[in-house]
Amino acid sequence: MVELSWQTTTYLLVAVGILLFLLVVSFLSRPRVFTQYLYAMTDIRLSARDVARVFKERGKPGVRDMFLELIIREDVKSGPRITPDSAPDIEILAPEPKK
Repeated sequence: MVELSWQTTTYLLVAVGILLFLLVVSFLSRPRVFTQYLYAMTDIRLSARDVARVFKERGKPGVRDMFLELIIREDVKSGPRITPDSAPDIEILAPEPKK
């Protein structure tokens, strides 16, 4: 067995404590990071508490569903209204005819 001095043991315990602290902080900051990412990508503001609450109640699928619902809601607000009677947008389906 390896004999360690009290100084080496203290250094190792301090290093383990710092790593454990960083691990706890990273887990606790996940909702905040998610909301910052959501805002940067979609301009949707969301509270980190809401994300944490939904994760606690419904887990990862619940947060995914909330995210998809918010994306769809924002897309409906900003995009054109498409109905069955709308003219088809063939611009993306067929290339422009060459002249």
